[in-house]
Amino acid sequence: MNRETSRDLYDRALSVLPGGVNSSVRATQPYPTFVRRGDGAHVVDVDGNRYLDYVMGYGPLLLGHDLPQQVQSAVQRAASEGPMYGAPTEVEVDLAEFVVRHVPSVEMVRFVNSGTEATVSAVRLARGHTGRNKLVVMQGGYHGAQESTLVEGDAEHPRPSTSGIPQSFARETLPVPFNDEAAVREVFERHGDDIAGVLVEPMLGNNGIVLPVDGYHDTLRDLCDEYGSLLIFDEVITGFRVGGLQCAQGKFGVTPDLTTFGKIVGGGFPVGAIGGRAEILEAFTPSGDVFQSGTFSGHPVTMAAGLETLRFAADEDVYDHVDALGERLRSGLVDVLADHAPEYTVVGTDSTFKVVFTRANTPAQDGACSTGCAQRPDCARFEACPKTGADVGNAETERWERLFRPFMREQGVLLPANQFETQFVSYAHTEADIEETLDAYEAFFTG
Repeated sequence: MNRETSRDLYDRALSVLPGGVNSSVRATQPYPTFVRRGDGAHVVDVDGNRYLDYVMGYGPLLLGHDLPQQVQSAVQRAASEGPMYGAPTEVEVDLAEFVVRHVPSVEMVRFVNSGTEATVSAVRLARGHTGRNKLVVMQGGYHGAQESTLVEGDAEHPRPSTSGIPQSFARETLPVPFNDEAAVREVFERHGDDIAGVLVEPMLGNNGIVLPVDGYHDTLRDLCDEYGSLLIFDEVITGFRVGGLQCAQGKFGVTPDLTTFGKIVGGGFPVGAIGGRAEILEAFTPSGDVFQSGTFSGHPVTMAAGLETLRFAADEDVYDHVDALGERLRSGLVDVLADHAPEYTVVGTDSTFKVVFTRANTPAQDGACSTGCAQRPDCARFEACPKTGADVGNAETERWERLFRPFMREQGVLLPANQFETQFVSYAHTEADIEETLDAYEAFFTG
């Protein structure tokens, strides 16, 4: 496969962009694939190579790269009327009403410009609402590039996970292992009176996809109620992807106090949002005293794209289609691994999927969840399936990145840069695409 133009562009980029990229996860080995355009479920790179795309913009492209006519028309109309105004527009009210109507926990919404900005604002809101400082997060969870959550270690020894963050910031963050009820109970027993909130992804989405063990989120809900803390669901990845229009909170049956959104809410354009109970959201300025503002918040083009994308998903068979394809893909991968790599684990739900190169000491996939790990205690592989971010980190990440991903690229299948990022099916994918993908996985494992 000729990739000379991508190589040359990367060479140029290294002179003007730090690391040659504008987001660190794009820095694949030996150099990134520079994309020229999207085409349905595919992307075409600058050298003319065509790939089945399972990155899907890291999630927002629920409908694929070719937007339905109603979405295209709404975007073009909004753009033609003016780039932006610095004033409210009707479409942002329409989109807020749609979100409030469909997501169980949401009574009000504040739109922002990214998932990171949404979680930053949600943390500030939780601290302002409760008058407390500490924040419980999950080890291996990801909530954007913000000081309060770029923290590693454990609850008694938190430390910044990157340079540039003062240790004094990290002291207010309490990392605990995902799915570990005993650990989070202990943290509340020690620090409960100063915990403003628990910030958690309904499933770990930047760590190989780790689903919650049954009852884990209920435990978080109960602890927050007992201690007067806020439960914050980060649905930047899962929102309007997992659980359909009700999002992951509807699928898992747990109602948070606050929810952060991104990705699909803007139909592929930059967006973020914070939703939740009205009494909490009204603490934002100008109705309250928790400052939050942004010149581009509620951008009319983004609002129009998000509204029409979600309307299309509500009116058509989008979720039935993408979830069925996701299930077919995961079940096929379970079969491939049973024959060739029984120690590895298929993960995901709805329209998400991944193969984590786990080091499970398991002789066969007999008894494994048929469509990917569902954290069933009666499953023969229950103890071997990832429960925490550390479990995914201990998998064969180098083999995934340096051997598997490049092989799949050569097979015409584009995957995210590393083993930790979620992979997505879109409305543009077909059953034939799924079979082609399974053939590519089979080819890797059979050599």
